[in-house]
Amino acid sequence: MSNEHEEKVLSIYVYEAPLRLWHWINALAITVLAVTGYLIGSPPEAMIGEASEHYRMGIIRFLHFGAGYVLLFGFIGRIYWAFAGNEHARELFVPKMYSILWWKELLTELKWYLFLTKEPHKYVGHNPLAQFAMFFIFLVGMVFMICTGFALYSEGAGAGTWSAVAFGWVRDIFPNSQTLHTWHHLGMWYLLTFVMAHVYVAIREDIMSRQSIVSTMISGHRLFKDDRP
Repeated sequence: MSNEHEEKVLSIYVYEAPLRLWHWINALAITVLAVTGYLIGSPPEAMIGEASEHYRMGIIRFLHFGAGYVLLFGFIGRIYWAFAGNEHARELFVPKMYSILWWKELLTELKWYLFLTKEPHKYVGHNPLAQFAMFFIFLVGMVFMICTGFALYSEGAGAGTWSAVAFGWVRDIFPNSQTLHTWHHLGMWYLLTFVMAHVYVAIREDIMSRQSIVSTMISGHRLFKDDRP
């Protein structure tokens, strides 16, 4: 008698193309912002010769500002798609925190990630713990970085510019510009901590939970695998 089982795969279309495009463009923008932001805060050694012949820091700052605009306009587009897209496009902005069942399932997922349970629940979209992390860490962190980043940008742009009008109020919250710089820098590490955890969890789920995570953000389809007889 054969011990081989036929693996059954269920495919469900979850993430639409605009959402997937935003995800990868956003990932690239955050990467560029993190690298250039670190170099702005901890500049490399000065190069020998006339500064205008090298313009290294100018290029770093240009890339940082450009990626900041990509992050901002991408976020505006993402807000629009929360209304225009399917129900999974709204999970980032509206976690079901009003539901007792949602909190119970969040604790169940937390136990799964801590290796305290053997079998995870299956979700078509984000599970409750992922929704919690995406909202309170990623979304709140990104809004904070956009606001503080463009507030700092407005210092150089000058009074009366769009960035000063839209984000100048952020500077009034902090006692001085250096404090604002420090909080913006700390925010970068806050988001990077989330990114590292996000990548780890996505790969772990792909391997252990018998459902696709990484490839879903490429194809849009979530695959649920079942090799039980």
